[in-house]
Amino acid sequence: MESSPTLNHIRIGTAGWSYKDWDGIFYPPGMQRRKQHPLEYLARFFDTTEINTSFYGPLKPELAKLWCRKVAPVNKNFLFTAKLYRAFTHSPLAVMEPTSAATIRPSDADESRTREGLDAIASEGKLGALLIQFPVSFKNTSLNREYLDRLLRQFIEYPRVVEVRHSSWNDAATLAAFAQKNVGFCNIDQPLLGRSLAPTEHVTGTIGYIRLHGRNYEHWFADQGSASDKRNDRYNYLYNRQELASWKEKIVSVAERAQTTYVITNNHFESKAGVNALELKAMISGKRVFAPPTLIHKYPELRRIADPAEDSVGNPGQQLSLLA
Repeated sequence: MESSPTLNHIRIGTAGWSYKDWDGIFYPPGMQRRKQHPLEYLARFFDTTEINTSFYGPLKPELAKLWCRKVAPVNKNFLFTAKLYRAFTHSPLAVMEPTSAATIRPSDADESRTREGLDAIASEGKLGALLIQFPVSFKNTSLNREYLDRLLRQFIEYPRVVEVRHSSWNDAATLAAFAQKNVGFCNIDQPLLGRSLAPTEHVTGTIGYIRLHGRNYEHWFADQGSASDKRNDRYNYLYNRQELASWKEKIVSVAERAQTTYVITNNHFESKAGVNALELKAMISGKRVFAPPTLIHKYPELRRIADPAEDSVGNPGQQLSLLA
C-alpha cells in the first residue's frame, strides 16, 4: 500500500455502536452476556464514534459519563462526537412537513437537558464535536439563515459542525459565515436526488467533518416511521474500493486544512459501516489494520487489508491510530 502524505489528526469511526444486527458480526456473539460493553470493544479499532441517541433525546449525564469511563482504559485517545437533539433541527412533524425556522420548536427545557448531557462528556475531555444536522428540506433562506445563526450562538461553547443536505447551502456566503464563526461544514456522501448536496471537501474551521451515509437510492426517502427493517434498508449499502478511493482523496484534502478531521460511516446495516471505516483507515495510513474476527468472517474481502484481532478487550497494541 502507498502511504499518504503526513496529515493532521484524522479520526475514523462509525455512527453509533449499539445495533442488534452487529452481534456476531462486528461484536463477538453474545458479548453482552460476557458483561462487556460494546464501546470497550469498538474503541480497540477506532478513535471516535458519533453518538446517535443524542439526536432522539437529550443524553442522560450518568450514561454519558459511563461511556467515557468505558473507552478511556482501552483507548486514551478516544473522542466522541454527538448529534444535537432533533428538537433544534427538525420539525416535530418532519416526516409530514418540511423543516424550516417556522416549524422548529425547541423549548427551554430541551436546551437545559441537552447541555447536561453534552457537558458530562465535555467535562471528561471526550467531546470532539457537536454535530448540528438538518434534513434536506431545510433550505438556504433568509429566515433559516437567521435561525441557524441564533442556534450557533446558543451552543457557542461547544466545537460546532453543521450538516445541511440541500445544495442551496453550498455557496460562498455560507462558507464565509461558517469560517467567521469557526464552525465546521459537514461534507457528506448521500444519494443525489433532486437538490441533495453533492460531495464536497469544505473546511471552514479547525474541525473537518465527513459523513458517509451510503448510496441506497431505492430506500433513501422511505418512511422513517415504518418498521425497523424498512428503516435499516436505508443504510444497507457497502462502498466499493473505487468509491472509497474517491473519498480518500477528499479526506486527505480536508485533513491538510483542518486541525482535526472526523470521518464517520453511517451505513450501519450489518456493520457495513465498520467494514468501510476499517478500509478507509488502511487506505489513508497505508498500513494493514486489525479487525474483529467475526467481521472478517462476514466480509472476507477485509483480508486484503486487515488481520484478525484477538477476541479480548483492551489490547492497545492492536489499535491503529491515525493520530500523529
